[in-house]
Amino acid sequence: MAALSQQEFFRQLTHGCILPTAQQGLEQVWQLLITCLACRVLWRLGLPPWLKHLSTVAGGFYCLYHFFQQQMVWVVLLSLMCYTVLFLCRHSQHKGVFLSVTILIYLLLGEMHMVDTISWHKMRGAQMIVAMKAISLGFDLDKGTVPAMPSPVEFMGYIYFVGTVIFGPWINFSTYLQSVEGRSMSYSWFSKVLLSLLKSLLCLVVSTCVAPYLFPYFIPVYGDKLLKRWLRAYESAVSFHFSHYFVSFLSESSSTLAGAGFTTHKEHLQWDLVVSRPWNIELPRSMVEVVTSWNIPMSRWLNTYVFQSALTLGRFPAILVTYSASALLHGLSFHLGAILFSLGFITYVEHVLRAKLATILSACVLSRRCPAACSHRNKSNLMVWTINLLFGSLSIFYLTYLGSFFDIDVEDEVEEEGYGMSFTIQRWQELNWSGHWLTFGLWVFYRLLG
Repeated sequence: MAALSQQEFFRQLTHGCILPTAQQGLEQVWQLLITCLACRVLWRLGLPPWLKHLSTVAGGFYCLYHFFQQQMVWVVLLSLMCYTVLFLCRHSQHKGVFLSVTILIYLLLGEMHMVDTISWHKMRGAQMIVAMKAISLGFDLDKGTVPAMPSPVEFMGYIYFVGTVIFGPWINFSTYLQSVEGRSMSYSWFSKVLLSLLKSLLCLVVSTCVAPYLFPYFIPVYGDKLLKRWLRAYESAVSFHFSHYFVSFLSESSSTLAGAGFTTHKEHLQWDLVVSRPWNIELPRSMVEVVTSWNIPMSRWLNTYVFQSALTLGRFPAILVTYSASALLHGLSFHLGAILFSLGFITYVEHVLRAKLATILSACVLSRRCPAACSHRNKSNLMVWTINLLFGSLSIFYLTYLGSFFDIDVEDEVEEEGYGMSFTIQRWQELNWSGHWLTFGLWVFYRLLG
């Protein structure tokens, strides 16, 4: 495309990429959306509860078969194992622990080629949602948040809830029960569904048709070999980010369409499900903000069921345990594990350094925004803006560094099977391990501050 004029480039991009990409995106998901709407209409008819649960199981099975064909049997097997363990441990106070161990063993067996690698990786998202739902239900039963053991049809309805079975997000059991009550199909509900779907398609187009040509077609930046390498890494990171936003907004649309994702304020219903906050990721205040904004329901799940339980070990060990749990849920992938553990160290060092600076300078420079009534003397002066801008710039640097793995030019087969250790090390070597060296330097600076 380098030989094309700018006018020819944009014309070919519009007709050869943007329109076909949006069309293909709709073709892939329209059956899921229609199934969500059909279940939503059924639940408005005043059916008995058991029939509502059964209808979402049927809808979930249909969508699983549509996306995974016969390979959906591995998702079904996991759900059956989870309910079997839950039933056998129904009198125990450690249901969550038993379910976690069972799911971990199952996922490890699957990663060790119980299923062919490509098929397993395609199902990874659906497997993760099943695992998160089952584990959260087990711990909620232990704590009494869910008062009684669900029946088989309630459990399977929750696991196969049509709005979340493919793309997520994770919802708790109480949210599922509220969704099948059949709330009114209002204008605000429909506008939320439509807006999220449009955002999803826009992010798909950006990921596929804009990010790969960001430099120099859209932003005319040129440079030497090293600069080109970093610009290419940034393109790969942006493409990966927007592919994630595509799934996030699509999951907002499907789950809202099926009746989940609302809150009630003074008897006023608001359809306000938020899965990801792209603005906080592309222009971040901190890496802590990036991590919590990347997948908000999963971040909430990890905080509630992993981090809070592990805090007795200390903050840093709890962070490592949390990122370990996230890595195991994402599968035994070296490059994902490397990214997640690197994120653990990066976020910890950033958090303690900014906390130290906030104390020394009495300034609002923490990883998270201070409340309005905080005790810091310096709230929004030039020094505060400069420090926060510096850490925000460092976050963009880290995102580029970590996102360089998801190479937009890599072969599809390599991407489907997962990036290996050699690929991961090669990418970081090309960028001189600069992200890790920077983290080490910030940690040394933090220690020098006393």
